[in-house]
Amino acid sequence: MRASAFVYPWDVVGDPDAARRLADLGVRQVTLASAYHSTRALTPRHPRHRIVTARHSAVYYPLDPARWEGRELRPYAQGWTGGDDPFGEAAAALAEAGLEVHSWVILAHNARLGAEHPRTCVRNAYGDRYPWAPCIAQEEVRGYAVRLAAEAAVRPGARGTELESCGWYGLGHLSAHDKIGGVRLGGAGQYLMSLCFCPACEAGYASSGADPERLRRAVTTALEPLWTGERADAARGREEEWAGVEKLLGADLARAAAGWRDQVASAFRSAVVEAVREEARSRRAEGFRVLLHADPAPHRCGANVGVDPAGVLEQADGVVLPCTGDDAERTAVLAPFLPHRTPSTVLAANLTVVSGMGGKPEELAENAAHARESGATELRLYHAGLASDADLAAVRAALARLG
Repeated sequence: MRASAFVYPWDVVGDPDAARRLADLGVRQVTLASAYHSTRALTPRHPRHRIVTARHSAVYYPLDPARWEGRELRPYAQGWTGGDDPFGEAAAALAEAGLEVHSWVILAHNARLGAEHPRTCVRNAYGDRYPWAPCIAQEEVRGYAVRLAAEAAVRPGARGTELESCGWYGLGHLSAHDKIGGVRLGGAGQYLMSLCFCPACEAGYASSGADPERLRRAVTTALEPLWTGERADAARGREEEWAGVEKLLGADLARAAAGWRDQVASAFRSAVVEAVREEARSRRAEGFRVLLHADPAPHRCGANVGVDPAGVLEQADGVVLPCTGDDAERTAVLAPFLPHRTPSTVLAANLTVVSGMGGKPEELAENAAHARESGATELRLYHAGLASDADLAAVRAALARLG
């Protein structure tokens, strides 16, 4: 199985040993961030620093002024990694070490964009805006994401791309000093708190037969027992989550709202993927692969966006799926895609290999073997730049065992 490790440009830029160290792991590919959200990251081996603070969402290459001329929504430049083109510098070093480079692009997740342009944000049933979550139902957000995807994905030296948060984002978000865990919302509650009620979404609900005010009242009424502690969501698995949503909202209202949201998400993905493919054609990037970070439950929001497995595999060359759970969870995530794959479809199992983040690098060989038996064709390892030396040693040994 082809294995790829996620890395940031700052893991490589300024560290002359980084590229060779990654190649020595036994991976054949690196998924390198070209447009990424704000973060605070550990760099355990870098000769110049141990912590990098990316203060806001940014791109790691020079913007094309012509592409963004006259556009109010536009990407932000970064200032915490040296050089004008850290992605390009890192990509060149990785390629010299024999690694194939694919870009890693974050789309509907940008807290600075939302803070500066609050009208673009997802707005929940209570009127609260989520600055980290641009609403993909809004035309200007779609235009921004399409341009960003094309520019950030098809970088010089990249042989493919992986698009994260290519769909609906919602409540879930790791932010500084996060304090929203006091009430356990569960999967259904997370979904209800992620439904958007901006003007574009309200018009969309109405067009699908879901009166927006009725939907808003149903959402707040359904959530009230959670705030008082009267009910806990005990759903297990994706199907039970959605059954819980239908029970809380009423099946007809839930399906009407979800039908419109699914339509928006599919059109958004289609426009993004086509823009990337057109950019690749214009740059004569033959064989450029487009993968989406995804989840097989269409109602889920976030980095791994909920998708219809059949539909998404008609749009993209494959998906990257969260497979860090147990054997049953990996099977549940992979199985819905199997009937819709072709011989060239990529089903990449994403496994966390950082023990400090809940990963089990010592079990990588066994977990990867199970993922392959369950239909995975490739591996993604999250995250080589964040892992300790001991974690990387376990990865190296596991990949050697897997051959």
